[in-house]
Formats: sequence, structure tokens, C-alpha cells
Amino acid sequence: MAFLKRLGFYLLGLSIGIIFLSYFLKGKAEEAGVEFCYFPNCRVLKDIRSKPPYYSDEILGLMDSQRIDSIAIASFFRDGRIDFGKSKTKTSPCKTYFIEGKLNNEKAFIKVTNCPEKVTVESLVTK
Repeated sequence: MAFLKRLGFYLLGLSIGIIFLSYFLKGKAEEAGVEFCYFPNCRVLKDIRSKPPYYSDEILGLMDSQRIDSIAIASFFRDGRIDFGKSKTKTSPCKTYFIEGKLNNEKAFIKVTNCPEKVTVESLVTK
């Protein structure tokens, strides 16, 4: 019985410690602007957000017609999901990604070319 009592106290202390640690580390990370990206989708989107965006003539035409704006494109870079099946990730030096997101409550894809110095938004496809 003594072992079970000690195990209970240990687990209680461990759970309280984990809660405090996660709370303080989360606050510290948000203060410093640190983002932890472990999954491929998150890492690629973080890399894309770190570079200046350029727009193709097709996208500039859509921006002129008020169909899309830079804020909508930024939401693709922040909240989008990359379709790695369609994307060309083995090309060098630039990789092409298809990012799925929402545009006016519709499912949409943007085609993005990710080069070492810049990101070019090539096209938009709505479904």
C-alpha cells in the first residue's frame, strides 16, 4: 500500500509540474515570438512566410479585379494545408507547393514557387 501511495503523490506532483511548465513556457514563447514547427506542413509554411512574396501577372490581375488581396494570400501562408502529393518538392533550387485554404468560404488552392530568396504566388484555383 505504501508503494501505491508514493506513486499517487509522484503522479500528482508530476502532473502539477507539467501544467505549470507548459503554462510558463507557452507564455515565454509567445512573448519572444518563437514558434515551434515540427511537422512538414508547419515548417514549409514558416519558411514561406519568412521570405518576401512576389505575385505573377495572373495574381496581380485577380488583385486588380478585387477577387483576392494580399491579406487572403497571407491567410493561406498562415492557416493553409500543403498538398504534398501535387507539390514538386525535389526540384532545385526552387520548389513548387500547392497550398489549400479558404477563399470566401470556398475551398481554394494557390500554387507557390519557393526559391531561396523569394516566394512567387503563381496561380489561384477555386473549387
